[in-house]
Amino acid sequence: MFIPAFLDYLLLEKKYSQHTLIAYNADLESFFQFYKKEYGVENLLDTNYGQIRSWIVRLVDEGVSNRTINRKVSSLKAYYKFLIKIGELEINPLSKHQALKVTKKLQVPFSVKEVNDVLDGLLDKHDFESVRDRLIVELFYATGIRRIELVNLKLSDIDLQKGQIKVLGKRNKERYLPLLSSVGKAVSLYLERRKDLLGDREDLFLLLTKKGVKIYETLVYRVINSYFSEASSKVKKSPHILRHSFATHLLNEGANLNAVKELLGHSSLAATQVYTHLDMNQLTEVYKQSHPRNKK
Repeated sequence: MFIPAFLDYLLLEKKYSQHTLIAYNADLESFFQFYKKEYGVENLLDTNYGQIRSWIVRLVDEGVSNRTINRKVSSLKAYYKFLIKIGELEINPLSKHQALKVTKKLQVPFSVKEVNDVLDGLLDKHDFESVRDRLIVELFYATGIRRIELVNLKLSDIDLQKGQIKVLGKRNKERYLPLLSSVGKAVSLYLERRKDLLGDREDLFLLLTKKGVKIYETLVYRVINSYFSEASSKVKKSPHILRHSFATHLLNEGANLNAVKELLGHSSLAATQVYTHLDMNQLTEVYKQSHPRNKK
């Protein structure tokens, strides 16, 4: 069914991560198992839209969210586009499919005060974990990097002399981000504690657990959720909200949208524009200052 070839294509030509490949494979497997059980057919080349539609209805009945269903269908659509690309199929059965409506979730950023309260609360703590946690918060808020990008930072990615870090983003795309002096200080202090922890042993990755091994995504989530639960009453307290706060605060202070796009590692402005919301007071002020009719 060319699924291994499709996954190779995503890895080698599209430069997708292993994490993304696993998600694509799971989505395809989900449909294949349904298709095989319901229609007694194993050849996905013979699929028609009606059969795919029945799978979508099944997912809805099972309570799967529209967002997740859209992702699964998108994986299947990409698979069929690949089959057309290699000449195994002429028409994509999903070519006219309309994505299910998704209610946009309001991502409320942390305030500048909430971020500063968390950082200030860690200022006088000098044990390894506290110093590391402060650096994690500093890096998220000062650079806007993604959680997986932070987890995969290597010691060699930090250049304190140049005041920058190298980040490996989606599709293995590298970008360089400037470091504020406060982050540089946090890095230097952390490296001292890191050396004390490791002794003569070396490790490739920058951020480590107290056992001296590479940190992981769940740990990073717990760190952010724990500290911000004390400083903020907002419902969502996650690394993504801190990345969201980074972008929102920059834009609210007048940063160029294209510059923020580059810092975030977005491939298009559309992805960055979700951060352009201003609160009503700011919106009113900008409106009054900018609208030609207000100058009469």
